[in-house]
Amino acid sequence: MPATSRFHVRSRALGCAAFVLAAAGCSTNPYTGESQFILVSDAELSQMSAQAWSQMISEEPVSRDPALNQRARRVADRVIQAAGLGGQPWEVAVFDSDERNAFVLPGGQIGVYRGMMQLADTDDQLAAVLGHEVGHVVGRHAAERASQQMGAGLGAQVLGGVLGGQDPNAAGRWQQILGVGAQYGLVLPYSRSNESEADLLGIDYMVRAGFNPRQAITLWQKMAAEGGARGPAFLSTHPDPASRIVEIENYIAQRGY
Repeated sequence: MPATSRFHVRSRALGCAAFVLAAAGCSTNPYTGESQFILVSDAELSQMSAQAWSQMISEEPVSRDPALNQRARRVADRVIQAAGLGGQPWEVAVFDSDERNAFVLPGGQIGVYRGMMQLADTDDQLAAVLGHEVGHVVGRHAAERASQQMGAGLGAQVLGGVLGGQDPNAAGRWQQILGVGAQYGLVLPYSRSNESEADLLGIDYMVRAGFNPRQAITLWQKMAAEGGARGPAFLSTHPDPASRIVEIENYIAQRGY
């Protein structure tokens, strides 16, 4: 077959593969109503979450302080209910570390570090942290990001297959995207649009749960004050406190909270 013909065949094959991949991954964001690229199922994402959670529980020191645990559970329960996620069981753990961090996994796990609870020294401020993280779950941001990683891996495999190449590491990379790679991907930085959406969802949940939404501004002001080379770990995945403070202030005013 002439080289030009082989090129057109490969191009058509790649185009078809891209179309199939896009069609298979078409989903709708439950909050915005916009289209999302979702390849990973809720069951797969729950499994990834469970694996990540199990590893963290086994490797990180977990606080046994009853006051800290009761506070974390109390605030988390109110935020979860406000977000409409009370239909599933949720695990909540306080990690005994000075680290200023927190996370919520889509499989139903909430982790808060002692250092974050000390920084967010009111329930309203802690609700701002957890409301933001729960917003990522409602927006299906982890599913979207994991799907992008999976799509990139599938794209590499399709490309290799169409071009007739043999990649001995392709299966390993695919397994990594589905397992370990996606597992750790759950706690990697989100996009700026994801962060903004989670911010505003978190404000809504604070209000519905009876918390003071303006305490979210106080929290981010504290974060900004502790910024710098050795600032809170939370800032490594939640950058630019100054601009998000302005956005939150505008949203609160717009909504009349």
